[in-house]
Amino acid sequence: MALLNLLSPYIFFFFLLVFFTAGSTHAESASLSSASPDVELLLGKIRASLQGNSENLLLSSWNSSVPLCQWRGLKWVFSNGSLLLCNQISSPQWNNLSLFKDPSLHLLSLQLPSANLTGSLPRELGEFSMLESLFLNFNSLSGTIPLELGYSSSLSEIDLGNNLLSGALAPSLWNLCDGLVSLRLHGNSLSGSVPEPALPNSTCKNLQVLDLGNNNLTGNFPEFITRFRGLKELDLGNNIFSGSIPESLSGLNLEKLNLSHNNFSGALPIFGEPKYGVEVFEGNNPGLCGLPLKSCGGSSGLSPGAIAGIVIGLMTGAVVLASLLIGYVQNKKRKSRGESGDEFEEGEDIEDGDGDGDVGVGVGVGGGGEGKLILFQGGEHLTLEDVLNATGQVLEKTSYGTVYKAKLSDGGTIALRLLREGSCKDRSSCLPVIKQLGKIRHENLIPLRAFYQGKRGEKLLIYDHLPHRTLNDLLHETRAGKPVLNWARRHKIALGIARGLSYLHTGLEVPITHGNVRSKNVLVDEFFVARLTEFGLDKLMVPAIADEMVALAKTDGYKAPELQRMKKCNSRTDVYAFGIFLLEILIGKKPGKNGRSGEFVDLPSMVKEAVLEETTMEVFDVEVLKGIRSPMEEGLVHALKLAMGCCAPVASVRPTMDEVVKQLEENRPRNRSALYSPTETRSGIATPF
Repeated sequence: MALLNLLSPYIFFFFLLVFFTAGSTHAESASLSSASPDVELLLGKIRASLQGNSENLLLSSWNSSVPLCQWRGLKWVFSNGSLLLCNQISSPQWNNLSLFKDPSLHLLSLQLPSANLTGSLPRELGEFSMLESLFLNFNSLSGTIPLELGYSSSLSEIDLGNNLLSGALAPSLWNLCDGLVSLRLHGNSLSGSVPEPALPNSTCKNLQVLDLGNNNLTGNFPEFITRFRGLKELDLGNNIFSGSIPESLSGLNLEKLNLSHNNFSGALPIFGEPKYGVEVFEGNNPGLCGLPLKSCGGSSGLSPGAIAGIVIGLMTGAVVLASLLIGYVQNKKRKSRGESGDEFEEGEDIEDGDGDGDVGVGVGVGGGGEGKLILFQGGEHLTLEDVLNATGQVLEKTSYGTVYKAKLSDGGTIALRLLREGSCKDRSSCLPVIKQLGKIRHENLIPLRAFYQGKRGEKLLIYDHLPHRTLNDLLHETRAGKPVLNWARRHKIALGIARGLSYLHTGLEVPITHGNVRSKNVLVDEFFVARLTEFGLDKLMVPAIADEMVALAKTDGYKAPELQRMKKCNSRTDVYAFGIFLLEILIGKKPGKNGRSGEFVDLPSMVKEAVLEETTMEVFDVEVLKGIRSPMEEGLVHALKLAMGCCAPVASVRPTMDEVVKQLEENRPRNRSALYSPTETRSGIATPF
């Protein structure tokens, strides 16, 4: 009954809408035969495609019984170039019901941002002969961008950003080059490489803004873009581009540039003056160098006979002792320094010195000789000398190891995970797993760049150091200036982690389970892009240590009920842990045992109790509900159901991560306007985190 009361306004509105549209259908069909071709197109294919399977309130204003000036989101022009003046209610054109019959009337602009559109882009958009601007950003439009859009004769401004569009870009888009001023496709799921224009010398002379950021685009930097000399803004950030950034980019007079969070490598172009900050290039392959990043000159790799050894031990924690050890290391290194080494291939072992002495690093000390350094994509720039010179700062300690932030001599930083002595399998057993982990590359996973094992079995995993906060901190830490975690941002984080897990489960030749999904293992950047750490580490552990991870998961509330031993971990136990993770995001409470009170917070039970007491809306974090009129329409209720499905006691009932990704994508928040305001905070103070 409570649910019926909750839905009754919507039921009433639905019948009202049906009555309104039914009454107008006959009049509309009767008059279309004499309507402008553009009007016919709007009332036919365009409206039906944009609203999908449900009636859209804004699109319902496109009706022959409503004057054209009152049709939402549209501007009109006559064949002679004069505008249809609709800016004053007192104007005679405002209430003119016969204007739509004028065959000389054409659509000039279609602008419906944040209009709750749920359908797809109709291919008929390319048939409007005088359409200049198309703004359908911040909706939930899905499907591909139709190639027919590139055959429009007059489009100059396109913004389809922040939708659910997927697939490859059609080369026909560049057919618009002559008149195109801005093309914004930010925040979709577009994939594949950026196609080149059909005409090899296309310059898109009027194009000023090209925004392809935050998609899944791959391949090398689309160098043909550097021929677009009129560009003022270029955003290729948060994609999966790789290779080098061409020198010809420096020839563009760009006011805004974003190439961050890709996999670009090599030397940056010389831009002549320091016009771009580090944030423009951050989050790429650590091998990317040149101003404003680290210098490309200097140190080269050391050969197997160059130094006596590299050994990793336990952190002493004492500043004085650490200083003495570093001095001792540097002294031994000077004695054993030799010629620089040859190049290596990905995954190749590099042995350290001949073992006639001990060599230390800033994060520890141990015996030298016969150590192996294995390098993977993105770690090619690392040398034994880099690690020897690195000075460490403890970031985290766990039962199976310690994580350090290590500063390199060139000013860069890496993250070192030193696995606890006795926690790991022998080298022959763990090496196949290490090489598999070293090949994993996904935008929502932290990549492994290198691995070291010393003579006594010391094991060190080397990652990029990302100065991001964990989701656990963002959700549960109290501090001034912490960014607001509204529903749009939380959904983006949850979807990113779901995609990362889905890739581990189904995107690899040999699937891998994470084994330790939790909010502490999720790093979130200032644009709320989430990246998952610690995947596959349990595969390196001896059974007793791996089972300690299961015990910790139980204490923290993430353990699936059927999981007793880590060797039984599988994709469905990962799904359970993700379900708890999603509930934590929605409810805002930390699962598991509370350190202060000793109380165990069981999130699934909390939701079940709220459903039985008909207080479901009260279970959501207050911050999640801010600015939301209808939790059902915004996808909150669906996300709660999805999380509970993931936490089903019977493993076979749980969805796969592929299904989780699909459901999260299909039920994105409708109001996502706060997603791209990274400086917004609870206190209103603009402080980065």
